Order: sequence, then C-alpha cells, then structure tokens
Amino acid sequence: MAASGERPRGSGRGTDLFHEALMRPAADYYLVMSCAGLLVGLGVLMVLSSSSVYAAENLGNAYYFFGRHMIYLALGVPLAWWISRRSEQTLSMVGWLLVIAMILAELLVVFTPLGEAADGASNKGNRNWLHMGPLSLQPSEFAKLGLILWAAGIFAVKHKQLTRPATLFIPAALGFVAIIGLVVIGGHDLGTGVILLAIMLAMFWFIGTPWYLLAAVITAAVLLVAGMVVTSPGRVQRIQALVSGSDTVGTSEQPLNAVYALATGGWWGVGLGRSRAKWGGLYDGALNDYVFAVLGEELGLFGTIVVIGLFLGLGLIGMRIAARSTRVFWRMSAASVTAWLLIQAICNIAVAMRMIPVMGVPLPFISYGGSSLIANLMAVGVLLAAARHEPEAMAAFARRGTPTRERTVRVTSVVDGKGR
Repeated sequence: MAASGERPRGSGRGTDLFHEALMRPAADYYLVMSCAGLLVGLGVLMVLSSSSVYAAENLGNAYYFFGRHMIYLALGVPLAWWISRRSEQTLSMVGWLLVIAMILAELLVVFTPLGEAADGASNKGNRNWLHMGPLSLQPSEFAKLGLILWAAGIFAVKHKQLTRPATLFIPAALGFVAIIGLVVIGGHDLGTGVILLAIMLAMFWFIGTPWYLLAAVITAAVLLVAGMVVTSPGRVQRIQALVSGSDTVGTSEQPLNAVYALATGGWWGVGLGRSRAKWGGLYDGALNDYVFAVLGEELGLFGTIVVIGLFLGLGLIGMRIAARSTRVFWRMSAASVTAWLLIQAICNIAVAMRMIPVMGVPLPFISYGGSSLIANLMAVGVLLAAARHEPEAMAAFARRGTPTRERTVRVTSVVDGKGR
C-alpha cells in the first residue's frame, strides 16, 4: 500500500509527459508548425470538395480552383520558411516595404482601371482587387501583415517614449488609417476594413495604451462603422435579414442555407465530398465565405470542433510566444499576428453560423483565395521566427547547429572580445 501523500505509481504520467514536452525549448516552434500544418491540410481537402461543383458548372473543370490553390500553397510555404529564418531588422524592413507597396497598390485599385475586373464587374460591390492581365492580387490581405511588422518595428524603436500619446499614435495610427481609408472608402470593403481596424486596436492594447485613449479610438471606430452601414442600403438589408431571421428582405439566401448545411451535418457529417449545399444553396460562397458551413455539413460537429480547437491552440501558442519574447518587436509581432488570425477566423465562423451579418472575410488557411492563403502562410512564418527567437529556443537551435542570426552575431562578438 502506498504511503500517505505518495502518488500511486503511474498516476499523472501522461500529464507529466505532456508538461515536459510543452516545456521543451523549441516546443512553441513545432506546435505552431503542427497547428498551421493541420489547418492547411484541412484547407486543401475543403477547397477540393467545396469548389468542385461550382468549378465544373461554370468553368468546365472541377479541379480548377483546387489546382490554383496548390500553386498558391507552393508559393506561400517557401515564403513562410524564408520569413521564419529572418532577423528583427529584416522583418521590420519587410514591413516598411509591404506598407509602401500596398498603399501604392490600393491607390491603383481605387483610382485606375486596374481595379476593374476584365468584364467590368466588381466583386460583389467591392473594389478590392488589382488585376494585371491573368494575375490578380488583393493588396489588403498583405497590408495586414505589413502593418503589423511595420508598427512592431516602430514600437520597438520608440518603446521608451510610448508614454506620450503623440509618440504612441504617430506614425503607427496614421499608417493604419491611410490603408483602412483606401480599403473602406475607396474599395467599399467594410469587412476587410473591420479586420484591419481590429488589428490596430489589438496592437495598441498590447503595447499598453492608456484606457481613456483606447476608449476614444474604439468610440470613433464604432461611429465610423455605423456610419458606413447606415449609408449603404445593402449593408442595412444584411442586418435586417439577420435580425428578422429570414431572407425575405431582398438579401441572399446563402446565410440561411449555411445554417441548414451545418444542421444537416449532425455529429459526424454526411461524408467528405457529399455536401448538398454546395450544389446551389451556397453558390460561389461555398469555397470562401461559407466554407465552414460545407466543412460542418461534410465532417459534422466533430470536424467543426477540430477546426475551432486548432485555431484556439494556435492562439494560445501565439500568445505564449509573445509572453516568452524578450524583445518588443517579437512580442508585438507574435501577439498581433495571433490576434489577426483569431479575429478573422471568429468573424468567418460567426457569419457561417448566422451570428453576425455577412462580412466577406475568408477563413484563414481553409477558404479559397491566393492572396489570403499566401498572406496567412507569411504570418505563420512570423510566428515561427518569433518562436525561434525565444531565449531558450535560440540556445537550443544553436546547439543543434542551426543558430539564428542574432545568435551568430553574439558568438562572433565573444570571439572578437578574446573570451570576455
């Protein structure tokens, strides 16, 4: 019989092993890779399934969107790997380049014919794509990452002066306001504008902005969004449809059909590839805005819980990376990227469950869309870079012969200092 207070043999062994694995120096790095990799894998399956009917009916090739998705994936993964090996100085410069490039791109979208599709039609009332012959780009997706890296670099340089409101907001807030203005006022894309606004608020929250300044910014943001809604008959109709619980006010039937699809899935789903909603009820939304509804119908409640769990896991790991980071740049980058991915995922899932009006934002890693997927993978690269620069992880990678840039510089300085 075990002595009093002694834990029985084998008790809690699994918990101890899990805790030991979680405390390993490079655990965050591999956990980010695992969660993101599983989400990307699910995205490949869902793009193949959700897009096949629409592609076959409208383009004559059931694998059209799937093939393009794989090309975007082949471009995004090397970019994520490259970013994950970069230093703070390099990524800060990448942020500057992205912000400048995306402002120029948004100006081209809003004020030139390059913002018009080949047939002259806009994307559901939004003017948010830059068309260059056979290629198209959504600048606002890359602007999300660019603004995060750019603002993180500014906060890292000014971290000792952030107690002054002017230093806190200038120029970081001005950059966000410029791009949000182009996206919302010029491009009429309120959904993306709300995500950009949420990223800005999250960054100012993480940097420690006084509550009264944050409250003033939030109040101004709410009034701006409300003004954009009430001045647009289409947006008003979406809210009326949500409140009334029906689709009898002139809006699309997609939101109600998405709920039907989720309900049809039950516990275990109807089977991968067997969704009925993608045959017409969700139209082109099956592969982007409402891909979560198709996933819920085909994989059931179990599949939706897995997806939500992976996003939650990625969020917890991202915040742990931020908490462990000793540099302002890495802390702000990791926390802000995590906030971006989680906020956007919550918005997309809430739309599919008919909890909020239609916003038109993709589900990260899973919805079809080249700009979105590549930008999301680049964001994962930033999380991996931040995880590699945790103090314990830097030492662990250095011992394995794959030091980070900062570690290499420190070793060189020790050699030059004759052992000091």
